[in-house]
Amino acid sequence: MKSFKIKGGNKLSGEIIPQGAKNEALQVLCAVLLTPEEIHMKNVPDILDVNRLIELLEGLGVKVSRIKHNEYIFKADKIKLDYITSQDYYQKATSIRGSVMILGPLLARFGKGYLPQPGGDKIGRRRLDTHFAGLQKLGVEFTYNEDEKSYHVNASKLRGNFMLLEEASVTGTANIVMAAVMAKGTTTIFNAACEPYLVQLCEMLNRMGAKIQGIGSNLLTIEGVTTLHGTTHTLLADMIEVGSFIGLAAMTQSELTIKNVQLSNLGLIPEVFRRIGVSVEQKGNDILVPAKDEYEIETFIDGSIMNIADAPWPGFTPDLISIVLVVATQAKGSVLIHQKMFESRLFFVDKLIDMGARIILCDPHRATVIGLNHEQALKGIKMSSPDIRAGVALLIAALSAKGTSIIENIDQIDRGYQNIDARLRHLGAEIERI
Repeated sequence: MKSFKIKGGNKLSGEIIPQGAKNEALQVLCAVLLTPEEIHMKNVPDILDVNRLIELLEGLGVKVSRIKHNEYIFKADKIKLDYITSQDYYQKATSIRGSVMILGPLLARFGKGYLPQPGGDKIGRRRLDTHFAGLQKLGVEFTYNEDEKSYHVNASKLRGNFMLLEEASVTGTANIVMAAVMAKGTTTIFNAACEPYLVQLCEMLNRMGAKIQGIGSNLLTIEGVTTLHGTTHTLLADMIEVGSFIGLAAMTQSELTIKNVQLSNLGLIPEVFRRIGVSVEQKGNDILVPAKDEYEIETFIDGSIMNIADAPWPGFTPDLISIVLVVATQAKGSVLIHQKMFESRLFFVDKLIDMGARIILCDPHRATVIGLNHEQALKGIKMSSPDIRAGVALLIAALSAKGTSIIENIDQIDRGYQNIDARLRHLGAEIERI
């Protein structure tokens, strides 16, 4: 098992370029199955989850040509549907959460699909009800095999329909949209997710010949078409990486420039960091995080303790809750962190407490953080990464800590962050892979 060995306490400096967006990549990669024509994709992140999905697509018969390090051409003109019954498919599909989004494209183009229970982070219940409820509205029949924990889906003909989603699931919305673009008639999706990555998917599909209206809102109207064609698509910068680098700069009291990012694309992320005293500035096409000796958490207008909670977009993304929590450990003041959407994402705080952080874990969803205001450094310890986002939060804590830390199970971090150790060394971090 690989680990990171980190000597903390160094101030960092320089520029860093965020990778292409992981969550967008998992959606748009599945969309290549919708057409036999070439899809040219740029800024694809070189991370485990994305590479595993590309391998799964190759197994299905998609021709994959790597043009440059982060640039590919995909052509799905000869799909091997019998592959979905193979053991190799089973193993690959169960290793990543994003595999669930191949169902919509397979149904749209071939009328059937199969999926074992997908993998992903162990952050609590992550049900798939929204996916299947929406697909059923389009005429899909599915059966669940309890012994295999797998799903079989079939649809002789997809038909458009109106649906009100029970939850604004990002992957659920993406799956339904990719099926609906080739369904007969009109599909209306109310309470659709409207994250920037879903906007990117819908705009890519429209360039391929789809007819989607209401992009960027929670009400999508889709007029089905019979065929889709090729296109070129460039992925956005990963907003979760950008937020992670903002938190890293604050915790290490460093000045960092994050390249090729617009604050306007980050939603509430800059505002939430401002509430805990961390400022960012737009400098041309980049954002600057200035070095600060201390940062102070605001209170509400009536003087009550600040409460930061996650919510579906345009609310604050749950993927940055762990980063904000870590940054708060060295802020001046106190904050209640409320992780509403997943019940197991705060359990990593026991490692932070071992490092010297002052945190009260109220329940699986809430933690109160009393900031140390950099008056007492965290101390290096040996720990393990439980999931992607908690792993990077612990990595940031270790880089700010006094002494040496070991973080085990770093495959979890590699699933979502491209070549993170080398990129951090470029900023002056002492980190090695062992």
